[in-house]
Amino acid sequence: MVEFTTNVARFLSTVKLSDIIDIAIVAVIVYWALRLIRETRAAQLVKGILVLVALYQVSSWLGFNTLQYILQNTLQLGLIALLIVFQPELRRALEQIGHGAWGKIFGFTSRQNTDTEDLAEQISLAADSLSKNKIGALICIERITKLGDIAAGGTSLSATVTAELLVNIFVPNTPLHDGAVIIGDNKILAAACVLPLTAKSDLSKELGTRHRAAIGLSENSDAVVVVVSEETGKISIALNGDLTRNLTKETLRRAIIKALDTQKTVVKARKLLFWKGDKK
Repeated sequence: MVEFTTNVARFLSTVKLSDIIDIAIVAVIVYWALRLIRETRAAQLVKGILVLVALYQVSSWLGFNTLQYILQNTLQLGLIALLIVFQPELRRALEQIGHGAWGKIFGFTSRQNTDTEDLAEQISLAADSLSKNKIGALICIERITKLGDIAAGGTSLSATVTAELLVNIFVPNTPLHDGAVIIGDNKILAAACVLPLTAKSDLSKELGTRHRAAIGLSENSDAVVVVVSEETGKISIALNGDLTRNLTKETLRRAIIKALDTQKTVVKARKLLFWKGDKK
């Protein structure tokens, strides 16, 4: 016991303040990385990589030279593969850093001047009206990530957001009804925009192209995407790759306000667990 205490004291005497700070920084980075990939397709890929690392170590112990050679070269190319596969997650992480405390310190974070409550009210009123009439709709709301490249592919409007205008845009057989509406800076920037589809293969068969497009945009940006199903009239919202369904006018309004709250970060916006929808 005395020897153990002596060894511990000797070890502690060699620890510097810089070592403690170094370990703390690494721990924070690992923690945020795990939070970033939790409940995403990246989590499954990380598990696969850990299996390859374990196989490499076992093959080294057992002297399986051929297997070890293959795994070694695979892992060397893995860094480039990770940058490609995790591109949406890495992009979202960098956006969070720029929008968070460090962004505020260096003055990178811009202020949002939109009237969040009024915007949420107009969108929820429009979604409720569209839902009752079973008119399909796709409404995308910018947050930190600008959607100018997607808006450029549609019809430019630059109009004030009103429930009446949103409903009229999505009336069937009108010029702008097919596609998505992009909202930014409290304006309807464009309509009839084309969104990227999600690559997820485990989605419910009930979800059509609109829902897949909503999830796809939310995976590649921090946008809030409201979907109204043409078949069922159900209202859904996509955020950070997750889709919450069966919302009412009130729960949708609250969800939009929470997501667009300028005092909240994008990470906090993922915690919209008070919705009364079914998450899938």
